[in-house]
Amino acid sequence: MINNIKPIHLLLFAVAAVGACSKQHGLGPNYKDYNPGPNPVAVTNAVDYRPDPTVTASLGGDSSITITLTLNSTAGRSMKEATHVIASSSYAAIENAASKFYNAAPLAASNNSVTFTTSIREYFQKYPVSSANPAAKVNTELANRFYFQITLDDGSVVYPTPVRILCIQ
Repeated sequence: MINNIKPIHLLLFAVAAVGACSKQHGLGPNYKDYNPGPNPVAVTNAVDYRPDPTVTASLGGDSSITITLTLNSTAGRSMKEATHVIASSSYAAIENAASKFYNAAPLAASNNSVTFTTSIREYFQKYPVSSANPAAKVNTELANRFYFQITLDDGSVVYPTPVRILCIQ
């Protein structure tokens, strides 16, 4: 009888473990099927989600980086400005008042949208090449993501999903 109890317990444990697993939906090999969800601020010029919104910057051209953020019309508010912008590897920098922000002055919003423009050259002037921030290469993302602090018309603050920069030819 004792010998039969162990296999029953093992069988029950295996059934419970398999039942606790869930299938992941929508994550393809390049996250192209990723649904960013109901974030109130969207990156309208994103070319991909890796899994964060991703915009491209050409190493062979003018090397400009343009990020357009738009407040969802169902948010019930209007966008006032992008108060702070920073390139970092974590959210902590955008939430820290002592951080050295990328923009000196807030970027005013127009029609519930704000466009941030910089260049790869300016990025590396502000964040020099280092082991943690390697030089830009084709088909490689910049080490830091861009984080934004958005202020709405009622003074509330929104921190949208960070934006990745993919360097292309």
